[in-house]
Amino acid sequence: MKTKSLVFLLLFTLFSIRAYAADDRYEQVKFPRGASGTSIKSSIVGYQGVNYTLDAKAGQTMTVKLQSSNLSNYFNIYAPGKGPGDEAMVIGDINGNSYSGVLPSTGTYTIQVFLMRNAARRNEKASYTLDISVK
Repeated sequence: MKTKSLVFLLLFTLFSIRAYAADDRYEQVKFPRGASGTSIKSSIVGYQGVNYTLDAKAGQTMTVKLQSSNLSNYFNIYAPGKGPGDEAMVIGDINGNSYSGVLPSTGTYTIQVFLMRNAARRNEKASYTLDISVK
């Protein structure tokens, strides 16, 4: 039974993770003056991805919500000092397309928006709205 579970977990991981693309873009998130959040509207196609970076302090609460036209569009959140290819603090395809939690450390966080491999390989498009707040 353990072998079947391990095989299933391995296959799930192989088919659910995205391939990290060299054409991912990075964007610095800026909140409007006096605001604690922002809403970003954008789109990605295929293996494109966007890495949104923002500075936050330990103890603050970060809330992220992704609304997308594509069911295979997710986000991951990386703690300071980590990024795509490292272990994510929040894994969207496991945790869903919303997150709210107290941040463990001070520094630059990365929110990676991407299409799962199944959609990316078919060169699908995702139009999305990403709501981010830090309080």
